[in-house]
Amino acid sequence: MAHAMSDDQVAGELKKMTAFIRQEALEKAKEIQIKADEEFAIEKSKLVRQETFSIDSQFEKKFKQAGMSQQITRSTLANKTRIKVLSARQELLDDLFDKARSKLVDHTKDKGKYQDLCKNLILEGLYALNEDKVVVRAKKQDYDVVKKAIDGAKDEYKRSMNGREIQVALDEKNPQSEGCSGGVSIVGGGGRIDINNTLDERLKLLETDALPMVRTSLFGKNENRRFHD
Repeated sequence: MAHAMSDDQVAGELKKMTAFIRQEALEKAKEIQIKADEEFAIEKSKLVRQETFSIDSQFEKKFKQAGMSQQITRSTLANKTRIKVLSARQELLDDLFDKARSKLVDHTKDKGKYQDLCKNLILEGLYALNEDKVVVRAKKQDYDVVKKAIDGAKDEYKRSMNGREIQVALDEKNPQSEGCSGGVSIVGGGGRIDINNTLDERLKLLETDALPMVRTSLFGKNENRRFHD
């Protein structure tokens, strides 16, 4: 037969039960805390990775932008410098040919040399036209020199063409303009073909034909050019 527990025994049992429940609660709370700490650590690590990735992405983007901006700046400066260099070179070339143009008239001062020059210019036109009759145009003040040059050109043409005769007349009705530096025009084909052998025109041709050589002489060979004139 079971005996009823005394008050002290009941109190002792209650105390044991309370201690057990308290221990269980503490262990459960500890488990919850550990789990919470683990989840916090995982979430924290995730957030850190996200922020790190975001910062890296922003840095990479800004780095690329800075690099691109630097390239654009360098390219712009290089182009501006290149344009300035080309402009300075062109000014030098223009000045060179302007000076040459201003000295063209000097070639007409020595009448003997100028007559020989006109003869050769006329001969060049005669050979190019290959006609029996042509006219020559010149400045009024050069008529005396050009008439002698025509006679010389006719004689030399006849000798070089095995005695072939040619009529060459000075067109005094249509003189070259007074602004012309000198030289002649040889007209054939019934007035339809005009070979401009004036000194001014020959200098223009020289500017075009000799420009690459002049440019190389003044500034050296351009290693960046793939094709040359």
